[in-house]
Amino acid sequence: MSERPVLLPYADPAFVADPFPLYRQLREDGPVRRAVIAGGLDAWIVTRYEDGLAALSDARLSSDVRDASDTRLLRQLPETERESMLSNMLRSDPPDHTRLRRLVSKAFTARRVAEMRPRVQAITDGLLDAIVPAGRADLVAEFALPLPVTVISELLGVPVDDRHDFQHWTDRMIMRGAEPPDPAVVNEAWQHMRGYVTELIRAKRTDPGDDLLSGLIAARDEDQRLTEDELIAMVFLLLAAGYITTVNLIGGGVATLLAHPDQLELLRSEPGLLPGAIEELLRYDGPVSPGIARFAREDVEIAGVTVPRGATVLIASAIADRDPARFTDPDRLDITREDNAHLAFGHGIHYCLGAPLARLEGQIAIGTALARLPGLALAVPPQDLHWRPGGLRGPLSLPVTFTPGGSGPTRP
Repeated sequence: MSERPVLLPYADPAFVADPFPLYRQLREDGPVRRAVIAGGLDAWIVTRYEDGLAALSDARLSSDVRDASDTRLLRQLPETERESMLSNMLRSDPPDHTRLRRLVSKAFTARRVAEMRPRVQAITDGLLDAIVPAGRADLVAEFALPLPVTVISELLGVPVDDRHDFQHWTDRMIMRGAEPPDPAVVNEAWQHMRGYVTELIRAKRTDPGDDLLSGLIAARDEDQRLTEDELIAMVFLLLAAGYITTVNLIGGGVATLLAHPDQLELLRSEPGLLPGAIEELLRYDGPVSPGIARFAREDVEIAGVTVPRGATVLIASAIADRDPARFTDPDRLDITREDNAHLAFGHGIHYCLGAPLARLEGQIAIGTALARLPGLALAVPPQDLHWRPGGLRGPLSLPVTFTPGGSGPTRP
């Protein structure tokens, strides 16, 4: 293994558009590689599937950024909101994580997600109704972006009149554009959002509804409930983990299918393949890239390499999910692929609690778009698409053309 860290060149548009040749080289060079990742951070990248699977379940690797020796990660969080933002499941370890997940699971049930299907379908149809007559659209700005934030707003019980502000603050908190984030803008958005969510929690305590936030407030495990900071952190987690990643799944999924017209036409002709197609899109070019960060609590040996205490460990699901030792012909998109146990949603105790909702939104959005947008094609050359740099992957815009004035709502 080379001693010199490999630079992941996020300033290079060619790498951002297609990181997989370098990812493949990293995996072939060794199971654990030192690299400089987004933000200039030094990390140890786990590149192979079996090692990544084991690392995601290794209790010596913490999810708490406070265990990182590089304090820049902690300083990236707005100082006034740091404690709230660290009070969520994504950034905690047992026993705190166990308690939080058990409480949240009581409100965020499979039944609640299943009951959302008609509403997600209605939102999808409404967004497509607005673009179908034109024969062209930006499927990110006009479809993939508004769908998940509307779903999250409704899931949390955000009143309709507040949703414009809610999305405005969310966009600035997450800084979804290609430019480096402006800390002042991000911090201002966090302040606005925290104030709004605090008031929303207060209102739900007085007048609960049939929404997730009311369910989280009421969730009880013996004598335990979520604290105010934990409730706010859960809202932030839904926004951070459930918004832009789902945007990327939808926008990136359509872009990937357009780059593989045989698979697009197969899916259009056999919509029953949709669940498996979503899994394959997640494996082939998922919304998180290169992967999932952990922090070594102690010196840890991974695949024969000793990773020092405090180091950032990047479990590279985007690289591991194309490991030929696990997946046959891994660089080929195959929507009929079986045994597709990808790592896009993680593994172990931190496996994504929102995975069923993301799958639901992806299936409905992509399936309905293919059904209602005949002749769907890119409106620009593929090399002119701009992709999100850093740890989240997806097109920043997706200009497309299609046959205008298509049919009314069609269920995938």
